[in-house]
Amino acid sequence: MKVLLVMGTSAGGVGTHVRALARLLEADGHQVVVAAPAEAADRFSLLESATLVELDLSDRPHPARDATAVRSLAGPVRGADVVHAHGLRAGAVAVLAAARSGVPVVTTLHNAAPAGRLSAAVYAGLERVVVRGSDAVLGVSADLVQRAARLGARRTGLAVVPAPPFQPARRDRYAVRAELGLDARTSLGVVLARLAPQKGLHRLLDAHRELTDLDLVTVVAGEGPQHDELQRRIDAEGLPVRLLGRRGDVPDLLAAADVVVSSAVWEGQPVGLQEALHAGAAIVATDAGGTGAVVGDAAVLVPVDDATSLSRAIRDVVTHGAVRDDLRSKAVERADHLPSDADALAAVLDTYRGLGAA
Repeated sequence: MKVLLVMGTSAGGVGTHVRALARLLEADGHQVVVAAPAEAADRFSLLESATLVELDLSDRPHPARDATAVRSLAGPVRGADVVHAHGLRAGAVAVLAAARSGVPVVTTLHNAAPAGRLSAAVYAGLERVVVRGSDAVLGVSADLVQRAARLGARRTGLAVVPAPPFQPARRDRYAVRAELGLDARTSLGVVLARLAPQKGLHRLLDAHRELTDLDLVTVVAGEGPQHDELQRRIDAEGLPVRLLGRRGDVPDLLAAADVVVSSAVWEGQPVGLQEALHAGAAIVATDAGGTGAVVGDAAVLVPVDDATSLSRAIRDVVTHGAVRDDLRSKAVERADHLPSDADALAAVLDTYRGLGAA
C-alpha cells in the first residue's frame, strides 16, 4: 500500500505521531510518502522512513500559500492508495487536493478548537471542510470524535497514539537531584510540557503560590512560545519552578520525581503522561480531554483551570507517602494496558482498508 501522510508545521505531538506512524508503516512493508514543511521533516527526522514532498503549510491560514499547497499536493495524491492528514489545516488542504481523485482521505484531529473568537471562527470553517470532505475522521480524544460525528462525518474513530518505547532511567534519583542542586529532603515535581497556552502552565504557577510552605521544587521539561512570560512571572513572584528547556533525560527526571504534574487545559492522549505511567510515577493531572482515558485510576484528577484543587492534590501526594506509593503501584499496572505500536499500526490499517485502500 502507498500511504501519503500530510502534516503542517509542528513543535510536538503531531510531528511525533507522524514520525512513529511513518516508521511503523514502512517496517510493515508499505511505501510511505510524507508531505510536510522542510523544517518539520528535519525536526522529526521524517526522511529516515519516508520520501518527502515539501509542503509550504504554516500554522496560520494564508490563502495564496494554501492554494499553492493544494496544487503541489494534487500529484502525490493521485499516486497514493490513501491520504492520511494530521491536523485541521493539513486535513483541509488534503481534502481539496484529493477532490474528484477517488483516493480516500483520512484526517486525524489532534487539537480542540482555540479560545479566541476569530481563531475559533476560522477553525469552524476549516472543520466543516475537513469533516464533510474526509472519508474518515479520527480524533485523539473522545470529545473530538463526538464533535466530528455531530458535524456529519461519514466515519469516525479514536486514533491510537502510543508513547515511545519505554526507556529506563540511566541515573538514580540522587544523581538527578544533585544535578538540580536539591537537598535530599526537598520534594521534586516534574512537568513534561510544551510551553504553550494549551498546557495551562500559569495555573501551575498559581498552584505553587499556595504551596510556599512546602519544601518543593518543580521543574518543567519543554520549550515553547510562553517561555519568557512564564520566566518573568517565576522571577517576579519568587516561585520554586524551573524551566529546564528541552531535555534528553526525561526517564531520569520521571524516576526522580515525587510527583508528576499536568496542568493542561486540553489534551488528546498525552504521551508525557503515558511515559510517566511506564516509569511508575505518582501523577496529578487536570481532567482535560483524553487525559482520564489514558491514566484511568492511576492519577489524582482535578478540574481544569482550578489552581486550588491542583495545589491541594499536589500537597496530598507530596506530604503523604502512602498516597504516593499507591499511585505509583497503580501507574505500573495501568502502563500494562496502554496501547502499543502494534495496536497503532493495526488501527490505521483497519481504517485504510475499510475505505477500500489496497
